[in-house]
Amino acid sequence: MAFIKRSLFLPFCLLSFYLSAQEEIKVSQLKASPLIPIYNPVLIDDTDVNKKSFETQSLLQTEVDFTAVRQSKELLKANKEDVFSLPFAPYDSKIPASDKAIQLLSFNIDADRYCKAELSITSTDRFEVYVNGEKEKSKETQEDSLSKANALNIDLTLEPYRYEVIIKRLAGVKNFNESGMKIQLKPKNSQAAITITVDAKRRISIRDIIEGNRLTSGNLSSTGNYFLMNTRNVSPDGKSTNQLELREMQSNKTVYRFPSDVNPRWLNKEDKLIYSKQGQTHKDLFLFDAQTLEETKIASDLSFNSYDMAPNNQWVVLTIKDEIPADKGDLKRVLSPGDRSGAFRNRYSIYLYSLKDKTSQRLTFGRAELHLSDISPDSKKLLFSVSEETNDRPFSVSTLYEMNLNDLKVDTLLKDPFMADAFYSPDGQKLLITGGPEAFNHIGKNVKEGQIPNNYDDQAFIYDKKSRDIIPVTKNFDPNIVSAQWARYDDNIYFRVEDKDYVRIYQYDTKSGIFTKLDLPEDIIASFQVSESAPVALFRGESASNAYRLYHYDLKTKKTTLLADPFKESLEELALSPMYDWSFTAGESGSQIEGRYYLPYNYEEGTKYPLIVYYYGGTSPTSRIFESTYPLQTYAALGYVVLTMQPSGTTGFGQEFSARHVNAWGKMTAGEIVDGVRKFCEEHTFVNNAKIGCIGASYGGFMTQYLLTQTDLFAAAISHAGISSIASYWGEGYWGYSYSGAASAFSYPWNNPDLYINQSPLFKADKITTPLLLLHGSADTNVPVGESIQMFNALRLLGKTVEFVQVQGENHAIYDHKKRIEWNKTIHAWFAKWLKDQPEWWEALYPER
Repeated sequence: MAFIKRSLFLPFCLLSFYLSAQEEIKVSQLKASPLIPIYNPVLIDDTDVNKKSFETQSLLQTEVDFTAVRQSKELLKANKEDVFSLPFAPYDSKIPASDKAIQLLSFNIDADRYCKAELSITSTDRFEVYVNGEKEKSKETQEDSLSKANALNIDLTLEPYRYEVIIKRLAGVKNFNESGMKIQLKPKNSQAAITITVDAKRRISIRDIIEGNRLTSGNLSSTGNYFLMNTRNVSPDGKSTNQLELREMQSNKTVYRFPSDVNPRWLNKEDKLIYSKQGQTHKDLFLFDAQTLEETKIASDLSFNSYDMAPNNQWVVLTIKDEIPADKGDLKRVLSPGDRSGAFRNRYSIYLYSLKDKTSQRLTFGRAELHLSDISPDSKKLLFSVSEETNDRPFSVSTLYEMNLNDLKVDTLLKDPFMADAFYSPDGQKLLITGGPEAFNHIGKNVKEGQIPNNYDDQAFIYDKKSRDIIPVTKNFDPNIVSAQWARYDDNIYFRVEDKDYVRIYQYDTKSGIFTKLDLPEDIIASFQVSESAPVALFRGESASNAYRLYHYDLKTKKTTLLADPFKESLEELALSPMYDWSFTAGESGSQIEGRYYLPYNYEEGTKYPLIVYYYGGTSPTSRIFESTYPLQTYAALGYVVLTMQPSGTTGFGQEFSARHVNAWGKMTAGEIVDGVRKFCEEHTFVNNAKIGCIGASYGGFMTQYLLTQTDLFAAAISHAGISSIASYWGEGYWGYSYSGAASAFSYPWNNPDLYINQSPLFKADKITTPLLLLHGSADTNVPVGESIQMFNALRLLGKTVEFVQVQGENHAIYDHKKRIEWNKTIHAWFAKWLKDQPEWWEALYPER
């Protein structure tokens, strides 16, 4: 932020001699745009509607695109007196009005900490100043007073990020007076390291994670000839614009742009798209031909919540929502533990709509929870499941049905509490089913004797409809299944999996049973689609040091082609920190624990740096993602070594490893984190062992609190949405009891109080000595805010160092643009206070009341 202190006027001859009692930083280089000629308007009257006369200084209000200076290669250098000689506007005697020009000048300010400074600019020309796009006020001399200088002093409050200063000057024609400018920056903190630069390269900040042009999705046509690409551009004020493009695969050229209110999806075997639009009373369905770019209405005035086109493209399955009636009045009867969730009372029925006859047939009726799974390749049958609540973990059971659409006869295929979803094989004779290791009488379980599998470690099964046999295809496959496609093109299954801290694609040969990892260029594959009739795949991926990109993959040649990289230009401006893999052998389990670390921005050998440690939440690994809620690159940019590791309980390392999460709640895992941090510090002497911080969210927030009851290793800690009492979370969190069905399998407050008490940080709050910051969304339904409230109360009563910051109106994660920036600054300021002995930022954000 920037605040105007005062404006003053100095003769230009004094520019070279303006001194300060404080040490000043001289600006010696400026980027300069070309001169942009401007003209005085034709004066039809002496005054305007407000009875004001035209003033030359108003020409400064001419709108100019700042990219003119951002992309400019021209540099101006100050003379020995630190004065810039500025170019004059071109004078054309034939056009007397063209005696003025706008020029943009720019430089950047980087501070290593929160501090304040005064920016002084003096010039013979009228000018305006913009700091990070925000205009500062300025006063101008009269038109004939070129012998005097315009001056502006700005009080700057600098946080450790990049500040762009753009000066918009009004240049006049050359005359007997000199034209010049002098710029000085006076820090108000003698310890702050402030750099002035014109280099576009800069360290990354949280805005680079949440702003700019990003790839959000890609969707391949069944023929492989076309694809859809969706991007979102977020501006600094948080407003976003979406763009949905239709592109031809071979040329990668955009052939059409869809409006933002449609959500097209591809038809089977055709280069056509289907989408819905709001009609007069209900919804209309349209077909769009990718080759002719023609739109055709195929159905009118339909009522539905979602729809699925059959593979034969002749009829549509409509899903319509009903709701269990609410109680009248202000009181609400809660029907079950799940009724606290807004979606619990939603119930769905499915209908078959014929595009030819324009008729609709209701297929299901009832009040059970129903989910449409798939439509058979020949369009004659469909799969759907019905879920019922139970009192045994995982507290619901699903029954999978197959319906014959000719006579509506239904065959019950499977019933299992740990079954997730099901899809047809290309020939329709088998099903690909996903579920937990305990599904189907534990046939996919692969853990040690006495271990309970982690049911967030998803497995894949193949079910033969004729023989009713089930094959656990991933029983001996360590990665965790995220999604899958059984491709018609080659009859292989393409699994997207958590593979340690990567998300990769494995091809499963359905004939040989062999898994083959595809060699793809990104660390995290967010989507992967195979064409139904060609050796073409489309995938979207990112890595630890780049945002999402879109690629074409040739299944025959194994060649990858980049199709789109919307964030490329923005990424080229960022000087990212190097990342290195690191692992250690855990003492208790003897397992190799894998991790990675990031060096600080502008790392120098021989310097000691504070360390921030980050670990998993829930049970998923801390993936190698760039666009993260907890962006590790931004911590490194602030001068920290950043370490993340994948301790016991993490999925993606095999069932035995992930099963260590069950009924543990800190056992083994906390010890591995402490052991790992100590070993890392021993092996890396650039870490300041007295300045180590830790941060985690959700289950990771619990881990932060639990760690502090076990060790005094950390100098500062942050828990976001952390669990302080396992029992209260179990009962109050919307999904607390169901998550505990996996994390605390068969353990309840009444049959295992030792787990619920001894592993809960709240009951050992008196052991905590580390300064702790508790962060929480006030509207969190997953881990209710009371988890932080009770820990805050306990530590305050115990006289411990603790702070509690609620993010108003936010749920489990912080997504509001403005609040997310403020939340990140709070994290950064807390670590600066305790790991760098720089309390000023925290005190500015949260002054004592």
